[in-house]
Order: sequence, then structure tokens, then C-alpha cells
Amino acid sequence: MVNAVSSQAAPADLVEVGRVLSAYGVRGWIKIQSHSATAEALLAAPQWWLARPASPVAQGVVTSAASESAALAATAVAHRVVTVRSQGSNLVAQLGSIDDRDVAEGMRGMSICVSRSTFPKADDDEYYWIDLIGCRLYGDRDGASVLIGEVAEVVDNGAHGVLKVTIGALTEDGAVFEPTLDPKGRPVETLVPFVGAHIQNVDLEARRIDSDWPVDF
Repeated sequence: MVNAVSSQAAPADLVEVGRVLSAYGVRGWIKIQSHSATAEALLAAPQWWLARPASPVAQGVVTSAASESAALAATAVAHRVVTVRSQGSNLVAQLGSIDDRDVAEGMRGMSICVSRSTFPKADDDEYYWIDLIGCRLYGDRDGASVLIGEVAEVVDNGAHGVLKVTIGALTEDGAVFEPTLDPKGRPVETLVPFVGAHIQNVDLEARRIDSDWPVDF
């Protein structure tokens, strides 16, 4: 049986923080894979927004973090979190709206999202990866700071974060970022370690990251 879920409008700042792996037990609990090893955002949020992930075709389209949040908000439904706890390398949770295993199993593969505004405050010199996406990365060319490109994604190599940067330049008026395309029309990307040895400053308000990474690397 499914109890009433919230009909409130989804916030525009939704961030996917995990996925439903399967049902857990017979009372409608779900097993979850968190996208973060520490799962701070999942554990801190009083409610989760569940949505079907984008189709494979849609996932192949390069979109901004804002447009991805808007797409999630269009289909997401709020569920109150009753209980959440660790279960091996994953999490299990009881949602206030679900008390049937079959319904829980039908949620397999759904995106679990939370509002960015509910994220716990990051410590000094720590950043949520979602906040780095869309920032412009500047590097070094003969001692001068030069734009390398925009951060499209942040990935984890097991030791630290790595910025996946779309190489490009600004239009003459500086208003629009234009990616560099390869002969097949695909954006050219480079990887930059997000470590103190190379990252000199992060200004989230200005959406700018300064580094000593060689521009022509």
C-alpha cells in the first residue's frame, strides 16, 4: 500500500545524491547507493525527492547543472524520511509514504534527490562537487592566468577529485562560453586534479577556479 505523498512543488535546486538499488525487507524499505562515500546530504535531509532518471538519449546531451536540476524537479515527488541507516556499503531507508515491498521494488533505479539548500555547511577549504560544476577554470601560460574552460563534471579517482573540464573560450564581450569542438563536433575535454598542489583558489560566488595547470597541457 502507498500512503499519501507530498504534492508540494519540487524546488529548483534539486541535486541527485543517490539511486534506489532495490526493496529491502517486507515493509517497504528501500536499499540505496549513495553517490558520496560519506552521504552527508542524504543523511541530513528530512525529505527526499524521487524521480525517474533521464533516458539514455537524454543523458548523452551536454546540459548545465541548472537544467539538470530543472529536469529532475519536473517529475520528482517528495517522500518524508522516517529512518535511514547504513547497511554494509549501502544505506537502507524507510519512507513515510511507502509500506509495501512491491511498491518499494517498483522504485528500483529511481534517482534520489535533495535540495541543495539542505546540504550541511562545508568546512573551510572543502567544496561540494555540485558547486564546482559550471565554474570556469583558469590556468597558467608563461606566468599569466588564462581561461582553460568550464568544469563539466567532477569524478573520483579513488585518491582525490578530478575536474573534467570542457575546453573553450569566451566570446569577445565575455558573456558566453564557447566550447572547443573536435572534428566530429564533440566538446574537447581535459582532466585536472582537484588537489592543493594545483588548485590555488576557488571563488564560488564568481564561479572561478584558479590553478597553475598548464593551459596547453
